[in-house]
Amino acid sequence: MFISCALAAATLAGVPQAIAADAHKHDANTPALKLNAGSKWQTDAPLREGMTKIRASVEPKLHAIHGGRFTTAQYETMGKAVDEQLAYIVGNCKLAPEADAVLHNVIAELSDGAEVVGGKKVVDDRSKGVVHIVNALNSYGQYFDHPGWKPVKAGH
Repeated sequence: MFISCALAAATLAGVPQAIAADAHKHDANTPALKLNAGSKWQTDAPLREGMTKIRASVEPKLHAIHGGRFTTAQYETMGKAVDEQLAYIVGNCKLAPEADAVLHNVIAELSDGAEVVGGKKVVDDRSKGVVHIVNALNSYGQYFDHPGWKPVKAGH
């Protein structure tokens, strides 16, 4: 049986994204990141597409971020791009329930990073949000089967 990624979040409809992401992090029913009996979890085309686009909105910019040459407007654009792809993933991917539950950890980390990068969550340094996004992208690659996916190099 397969369910939509949105189904697990249905009870969070209408809740601000920060609260929804926080609820995913602290939901006792959400399993920690883990493999599927030693194998990576299966993905579907919408999930792979969304994650590829998130990566493309972040990875090429890491050098500028690391060098301190990234503007507030650029951070906001990045946050919006990540948010848009998260909405696409949540609305379109259909995974087995166990895989979906594990994916919610990755989504929560991406959402938290997007909030920091986009300025919705105030911190002293927006690049801290990029760290969350990169960590989530790398966790995704470690736990989900996405052909050709390679770890994001933070110092890229």
